[in-house]
Amino acid sequence: MSNAAIVTGASSGIGLEIGRMLCRLGYEVFGIGRQFPQASHLPEAFQKQTFHPIVCDLLDTQKLLDTVKDVASKNKITVLVNNAGTAYYGPHEELNPGKIQQMVRTNLEIPMILTQQLLRDLKKNQGYVINISSVTAHAANPHGCAYGATKAGLASFSESLFAETRKYGVKTVAIYPDMTTTNLYRNADFTVGDEAESYLSPKEVADAIEYILKQRDGLVVSELTLRPQLHRIRRRKKS
Repeated sequence: MSNAAIVTGASSGIGLEIGRMLCRLGYEVFGIGRQFPQASHLPEAFQKQTFHPIVCDLLDTQKLLDTVKDVASKNKITVLVNNAGTAYYGPHEELNPGKIQQMVRTNLEIPMILTQQLLRDLKKNQGYVINISSVTAHAANPHGCAYGATKAGLASFSESLFAETRKYGVKTVAIYPDMTTTNLYRNADFTVGDEAESYLSPKEVADAIEYILKQRDGLVVSELTLRPQLHRIRRRKKS
């Protein structure tokens, strides 16, 4: 039975590139997303029947649990990538309960639930839990208080899970990307800078995970921070 991976937020951005990379390494990849492009528009690696798109709203907990249980019952899960994320920016008083709940559930609750559901398999297979956090986890975040708090929570969860499960062979990894060219900033009044030196690409994040997966048995890169050389953002023009 081939090694299998589950990747959330796999329909675009970082998740899409992680899926492509895992397919190239020979994994059966089960990518979870709210919607996927038509098969003819998926990358070539995804058309070789090693990438399996699963349409599922992560916030539909029961459907998610049923889906993951079914995948795990038929495959050898060795990698879980908790990549899906959502963000709303601005003064905290201008958010609303719905936006706060969406961030807490997507960025923190779902990774903890998925990890709990798959942990016995990952122990048996001495697999990886890879959590895509953010550099905001370790910084003050004015105009992003709630988002930063969810990523800080994910960082704390990762650190504690590593300590809890390392003796069973589980490799827990937290990735901390800085500004990356994804649609995460669609709800913000800013986006990445103009210069290539001011942002990361989704592929660069996926390449970092490939580096982690290729380390020898007994060596774990438990944390990895990725930053562009320049710290610059670009303000969006008001419509």
